[in-house]
Amino acid sequence: MEKHKVGIVGLQRGHGLVNALATHPRLEISAVCDIDPKVLHDIGADFGVPEARRFLSYDDLVASDVDVITIATPIEQHAAQTISALDAGKHVLCEQTQAYTVADCEAIVAAEKRSGKLYMMAENYTYFHYITEWKRRIDAGEIGDVFYAEAEYLHDIVDRLIDPVTGKRQWRYTRPPIHYCAHTLGPLLTLMDDRVVRATGVSSGKKRFPDEEGEGFLDMEVALFQTEKGRVIKILRSQVAPRWPDLVWYCLHGTNGFIENGRTAGYGNASDGLFFSNRTMPTDPGAQSLLCDTVDPESPAEARTGGHGTSEYYLVRDFVTALDGGTKSPIGAVRASDFTIPGIIAHESARQGGVWLDVPRLG
Repeated sequence: MEKHKVGIVGLQRGHGLVNALATHPRLEISAVCDIDPKVLHDIGADFGVPEARRFLSYDDLVASDVDVITIATPIEQHAAQTISALDAGKHVLCEQTQAYTVADCEAIVAAEKRSGKLYMMAENYTYFHYITEWKRRIDAGEIGDVFYAEAEYLHDIVDRLIDPVTGKRQWRYTRPPIHYCAHTLGPLLTLMDDRVVRATGVSSGKKRFPDEEGEGFLDMEVALFQTEKGRVIKILRSQVAPRWPDLVWYCLHGTNGFIENGRTAGYGNASDGLFFSNRTMPTDPGAQSLLCDTVDPESPAEARTGGHGTSEYYLVRDFVTALDGGTKSPIGAVRASDFTIPGIIAHESARQGGVWLDVPRLG
């Protein structure tokens, strides 16, 4: 079988994903695109892409003969670039977040439907090894019926909001923290096989950066979600809270027990978690330690090239499987909106003083 020709736009944010794409035997890194000529040259050379297929213009990439376009640009560009690629007959693998507005999410869902092409949001945290292991345990009923879940993602990226050398504001400075919720909400909804129907949110304001205008400088935002299956989810997000290392933490409570990862290590490290099920330990009220590793120990060596443990390797594998089999995308446009829109609605709720708002369903 011929390889799928892949073009990628946004080479700084997408470098790790390019590594994962390059390891798959069914994919060929055929073209690259970036607005920075030096980055374009360096990464194009790293992956053996001819100069004639190194594009400064996204329109030129779309007009080329690639089969797949991988989008790793700033989030505000995702909707327009995704729709352009789908309408040109290209399959799309797009970094999260899907888009910044409900209308743009709706437009992506419509473009996927009319194009007949595959769209997948590259929500890699759903592919952490320990998340896939938790899915097996939860589906087997080991903690019973999940009724509550929460997650926190604290990642101080002030240097990506303001360039520390030039002082220039960068694209993330306008992004409200809770808009970037797919790394927390995506894994929880995957584990629970559920979707959000109502949301409320609150922010603590800008105590650390009181003079900054961009909503990216909000100290933190907390969202509460009600799900279709009657569960409650709480999400905490901050991109300026001074916590090191950064933290990604998940916890789920069920009728028979709970499961959670550790709170001391960053997202890229193995960390001890806790697990309790009264089915497996009927006489012991204590929880057992649980290794929560982002790396699948059974994976091949090349699976570690993408970063974030082995998550990108398995994400790309599922994408290609869907491509080859003509099957449904694991995180298609509708499911990507399930991971994205609740954060948009929660931020709007926070703006309105924490009122409960309905979360639209796009499919």
